[in-house]
Amino acid sequence: MKNNSIEIIKQGRRLRRRRWILVTSLLFILAIALCCAMLLLGNTIYPVNDVIRTLSGEQIKGVTFAVNTIRLPRMLAGLFAGFAFGIAGYIFQTMLRNPLANPNVIGITSGSSAAAVFCIVILHTSNTVVSIVSVIAALITVILIYLLSKGRTFSIGRLILVGIGIQAMLDAFISYVLLKGDQQDIPAAIRWLSGSLNGSQMDELPPLVIAVLICTPIVLLLGKHLSILELGEQAATTLGVRTDLARILLIVSSVCMIALATATTGPIAFVSFLAGPIAKRIVGIGFSSIIPAGLVGANLVLAADLIGQFAFEVRFPVGIITGILGAPYLIFLLIRMNRKGDL
Repeated sequence: MKNNSIEIIKQGRRLRRRRWILVTSLLFILAIALCCAMLLLGNTIYPVNDVIRTLSGEQIKGVTFAVNTIRLPRMLAGLFAGFAFGIAGYIFQTMLRNPLANPNVIGITSGSSAAAVFCIVILHTSNTVVSIVSVIAALITVILIYLLSKGRTFSIGRLILVGIGIQAMLDAFISYVLLKGDQQDIPAAIRWLSGSLNGSQMDELPPLVIAVLICTPIVLLLGKHLSILELGEQAATTLGVRTDLARILLIVSSVCMIALATATTGPIAFVSFLAGPIAKRIVGIGFSSIIPAGLVGANLVLAADLIGQFAFEVRFPVGIITGILGAPYLIFLLIRMNRKGDL
């Protein structure tokens, strides 16, 4: 009887592992397919062979400029920004045990956006300065939200409410900066605030790419601690997790990724909000959804950008398409949580 129970448990784990591998592989293949579509499609559809030759370094009239200067930076920005948004959103939702506790809702993205808009519109700084200031502003926003929500005991609900209030204040600050800025800077800032891959350049991408390549392994190493933190503070401490250290490392890694993603593409709406729940639903329980959440985020951004470019007569920034997708889910989630008494 005991051996049968152990065998059933092992079989269940094998099935869950196969499901994780299958889903992650399919998400990866889909991301590759969308990346290829981003390189091939545009005002002119180029043959696959010409695109491959161009990426290999061969100069082909018309193709080289379109692919290397416009489409490749756009594709890489969408891929890495979506991946960063997806992972960061999943970490906050899991660590704080609430689907509303993601960087878009609790004001972290707004902190990064406010700093970036101030640098772009008022100070006219370089992209490097914008990236650095965005990360610092996001970290300060996290600290401020935590201190204001701490009280006598830590409350996730209080943190979310404080975060929403901070977000409203920062959004008001952004509006004020736009009103005081030069008229010639306003269209670019508004386009950036809507979340857009337009105008992405290769020299803007290294900070984001480096942050993703460094922070993702750190988050993966802390994956088990993240799963234990989901059980609650007391359970995690009982199981020997250094909760403060683990939480700080996870938050700093997430904030660095999402701040640099925001500085590169603007605050693409609802990607960090949607990626985690979608990944958990399709992967199932038993294994970490960190990588699947990142891949879901990347696929959302790439697919939304293709839809915004080619599905309508007018081209829309990627953030508008993700906002259309995410808003109904937010309303549904609020209704469901209210019925359960979680709000």
